Amino acid sequence: MTELWDSLWLLILLLGASGAGLLVRPLLSERHRSRETVELIQLVVTMLVTFAALVLGLLTTSVKASFDTIGNDVRGFATDIIQLDQLLTEYGSAADPVRQQLRVYTAAAIASTWSSEPAPPGKYYPRRPARTSSDAMLESSALGVMLTQIELRIRELPPTDAVHQRLISDALDQYSRLIQRRWTLIEQAHNSISMPFYLVLTFWLAIVFASFGLSTPRNALAGITILMGALSIASATFVILELDSPFEGLMTVNSQPMRDALAHLSR
Repeated sequence: MTELWDSLWLLILLLGASGAGLLVRPLLSERHRSRETVELIQLVVTMLVTFAALVLGLLTTSVKASFDTIGNDVRGFATDIIQLDQLLTEYGSAADPVRQQLRVYTAAAIASTWSSEPAPPGKYYPRRPARTSSDAMLESSALGVMLTQIELRIRELPPTDAVHQRLISDALDQYSRLIQRRWTLIEQAHNSISMPFYLVLTFWLAIVFASFGLSTPRNALAGITILMGALSIASATFVILELDSPFEGLMTVNSQPMRDALAHLSR
């Protein structure tokens, strides 16, 4: 829930900046409240509002595109698992232990990645793999070992004839595609928003709301308007931060493709 707390702190900061402007306004001399000064403030505030709106729009577009790309890659990853299982099925009963380990990996990956959702039924290890600060989507030391063992077991399958030799080769090629997709997902799972950039944007917004406090009259309607504006900015920031963390928080990538793959492997 880090994203929610960041949004709440931003809301408090914006309201605090506006309140500071309201407190400072009565202390200003008359020449600081002249028409020319007010127009200058409005011009600068308009410029900052335009910059902030452009940046927020670009951030929203960027994180939404990244979120959709990760969702597509999760579906592709699930498809790669199904295709690998299909090749192992065609190989015959000798590949059944490998298929079983592939099912265990898929169930463990679901439980690890979407830890806030119900875990898949059945017994597998690790059921809830511990995630460290360096872990990302579908990544933990235990899951990595599982995949390595799957590759080794595929290589150990006995090639009884040319057809089975071809199936082993195709299975290894499919395994390679699966690994590439997995590492793509792991790299994409990291936050893409630069913290210095986010702090600069927050600074711009604080100046804007402080200017609102300096230039708006002291009445209930003005206060409600500033509050609604701060809530709108904070909620937009919350959505951006949520989309930038595709496997954590309230807005997560759909786990259904992986669950469908697990159901296919369990047939």
